[in-house]
Amino acid sequence: MLVLLESLSFYRNVRVGAAVGALLAVLLYLVRTLELLGPLIDAREYPLFGPDVWFLLLAFVLAVTAALSVAIALTIAMAVRGARASDSERPE
Repeated sequence: MLVLLESLSFYRNVRVGAAVGALLAVLLYLVRTLELLGPLIDAREYPLFGPDVWFLLLAFVLAVTAALSVAIALTIAMAVRGARASDSERPE
């Protein structure tokens, strides 16, 4: 199993996905908290916590989802590339 994960560069893909997810979440959180797109109209009530805490939780969910999506996409691309390379090397 480890040989398969290493041949698909899975660990590298997870690191790249984590970096992309974290960067996306941090950028969107900064846009929200620094109000770079203008002030927000607070017409809602937020239970238990303020809006910044809820948005931080949403940023975490976005980071995890983006990291997983990028890692899966890169792993699938590596698997397809490996399958095509093995097909071209096979003598008929």
